[in-house]
Amino acid sequence: MNILNKIKESIYYVKDNAEYVEINYKALDEIIKNINLENNIHWLISNPFGILNMDIKDIMYYLLVLHTIGDYCFWGDNKWSVETSDGVLDGTYAIMYLILKRMQSKKSFNMTKNEFKEFLKGNNEIPLLDDRYKNLCIMNEYLKGRNFYDLIKDKKKDSELLVYLTQNLPYLKDVSIYQGESIYFYKRAQLMVSDILHIREYIEKVDVDYANLMGCADYKIPQVLNNLGVLIYSKDLDNKIMARHELKENSEEEIEIRACDLVVIDYIYQKLNGKISRMDINDYLWLLGQDKKKITKPYHRTLTSHY
Repeated sequence: MNILNKIKESIYYVKDNAEYVEINYKALDEIIKNINLENNIHWLISNPFGILNMDIKDIMYYLLVLHTIGDYCFWGDNKWSVETSDGVLDGTYAIMYLILKRMQSKKSFNMTKNEFKEFLKGNNEIPLLDDRYKNLCIMNEYLKGRNFYDLIKDKKKDSELLVYLTQNLPYLKDVSIYQGESIYFYKRAQLMVSDILHIREYIEKVDVDYANLMGCADYKIPQVLNNLGVLIYSKDLDNKIMARHELKENSEEEIEIRACDLVVIDYIYQKLNGKISRMDINDYLWLLGQDKKKITKPYHRTLTSHY
């Protein structure tokens, strides 16, 4: 069984045994009636920094760095942010900005620990700084001066690229244990595969396949789904999230939130007869979460390198 099949099988196991999270299918069906994904665009195409104006090889290197050091966990009591020429940015957009600025000047991410800390300097220390730096060192060792684009250019199918990346970049592996069963998420790996294939399709017009990706089990999409009344939490879990208490990584509550997130994406995919990929549905929901005026209930907080 390949990784993507393992993800699908295991998330439904969690959904069927969940104690803290349930899916409100009535609310979900109403939302599906009103969403229009026909003109949905990949989230990177809508980025505000002109990233896609770079050469394709530079874009692929940019994505490698982004998913190595930037694609997880920014929350805190005083959320990490940076001052930029575009104003104060935080989270994903802040680190995207910093990576781009360095690429425009040096095009190298071989750094000492102190240089890395200075590179990510903001209003406070970014969460999991040591883990991010460890991953960067693994990335640089993997490349050994080679061009990332050349290493992945022939891998145009999601399952093939996913296996290649997780074999060579072990920090992309993401498996939890729930009631004695292995639950596969591979959030960062799936997002990286999706970004690579979407952008190659968009820029190079190559024939790619990302139809089998299941979606990204993170904190932002469950936040959106909870705000929309689709993910319903037990009273105790809801109180923890509203009070911004940390959920322990690999706790049953955290695993159920992540798994039900993916089940919802798969349900929408099935209801739309597979006309829109799960990752495009994923990106649509993620972009909804960027409207902070509409998303008022907080996201669940878990200190993790997986999302």
